[in-house]
Amino acid sequence: MSKPQDSVLQYLKTSALFEVLSDDDRAYILGLMRPVEFAPGQLIFSRGDAGNGLYVVDSGRVRLSIITQDGRELSLAHATTGSVFGEIACLDGRERTADATAISPVKAFFLSQTAFNTAMRTKPQIALSAVRFLCARLRETDQKLEAVALHPIEVRLARLVKSMVEASAQAPIKGKARLELGMSQSEIGLLIGASRPKVNAAFALLEAEGAFQRDGQTLICSIANLERSALIDE
Repeated sequence: MSKPQDSVLQYLKTSALFEVLSDDDRAYILGLMRPVEFAPGQLIFSRGDAGNGLYVVDSGRVRLSIITQDGRELSLAHATTGSVFGEIACLDGRERTADATAISPVKAFFLSQTAFNTAMRTKPQIALSAVRFLCARLRETDQKLEAVALHPIEVRLARLVKSMVEASAQAPIKGKARLELGMSQSEIGLLIGASRPKVNAAFALLEAEGAFQRDGQTLICSIANLERSALIDE
């Protein structure tokens, strides 16, 4: 049976922050981490907290969100198995930019800011990897802002579903892939900036377009139709 550290080492290998490093450098990073656990509903950190480190999710789901001026919660992303979160404040040493809340039981590995700073000073290639990561994150943020500003809800939903299929690393069979959503339509609405009724309507529209078929919380996705609905070629 593989150890939790073995799986986390694989997550580091596919993480945008650590993927360009050598196996030895990733093993060095793993040696600086410690395991942590969180219960459903537990607040891991709040917006404005000191950025004292980053996390790699071994299992479970974490909501990253902010509270708007009118009191609404806006979900920025979900961190699931293999995801890294909390890295921005860890890298720049400033306060957290969002709340992080465990949606389900979460097991993760924590890398303190002190340890990461030491790693970057000791191994310059780790610092270069961090620079590449931040540039990629800036591009990704620009694309998300464009999607919210320019595209209707069904396109945003199609792009979210497509990104979740890709994150699952599941190889399509005959052009189709199964996706376990693992979240409510309300949660999805927080991610794409839409109300639950509008998300439900977008689901119905995409299903009518053949992007996927719904079976409870499972989507049977047609990759070609999903990409068409997501306006991937535009």
